[in-house]
Amino acid sequence: MNAARSRTRLAVVASVAAGSVLLLSGTAFAHVTVQPEGAAAKGGYTVVDFKVPNERDNAKTVKLEVNFPADHPLASVMPQPVPGWNVEVTKSKLDKPLTVHGKQINEAVTKVTWSGGTIEAGQFQKFPLSIGSLPTDADQLVFKALQTYDNNEVVRWIQETQKGQPEPANPAPTLKLTAAAAGGDDDDAAPAANASADGKKTEASSSSDTDTTARILGVVGIVVGIAGVAFGVFAGRRRSA
Repeated sequence: MNAARSRTRLAVVASVAAGSVLLLSGTAFAHVTVQPEGAAAKGGYTVVDFKVPNERDNAKTVKLEVNFPADHPLASVMPQPVPGWNVEVTKSKLDKPLTVHGKQINEAVTKVTWSGGTIEAGQFQKFPLSIGSLPTDADQLVFKALQTYDNNEVVRWIQETQKGQPEPANPAPTLKLTAAAAGGDDDDAAPAANASADGKKTEASSSSDTDTTARILGVVGIVVGIAGVAFGVFAGRRRSA
């Protein structure tokens, strides 16, 4: 009887541990995020990927709308084609013109929309953009995104994460900016140098806070699971003895 109870306890503990690992990892990966391909240095240009996972088992993602921060307008936004998807870039006039390379810019991109394609359940899609020049007076850029499913459900990724507070349920994609590159202004060459026209940049070059968090949580979950299994076995042996 004691041996049977020990086996049952071990199975329960193992199941709980495995479920914890899946829960922790799945939660961390479930958000729409923005990831730079390389550095996102203040005052420079960079290529970013908006990474969109499909969270629903019974619906497909069919549209992504990304709204750009009005307090830090970007003069240059160039999308990379994504097979099967249409892209629309929306510009608006600026209340205060920007000065870029000695020229005044009177309008900036306020929204980019991808539609016409699908993201199936259990899959994700990356939507690349070359953007710049990045502001020099901010540490991050917050992009509010709307994800639409083919059942007309719209998930609003618009909640800003407050320092010292838990991550909200629907956090807005946030791009962390690094210190300006040493050596001066390279804005003229930046779009051509940073744009991934051939699509060969790999995810190894990305510095996603979300992906790093997911890996850490996954490891923590595994460690907790192993500890739980060991405790269950030890307790069962003691009772048998």
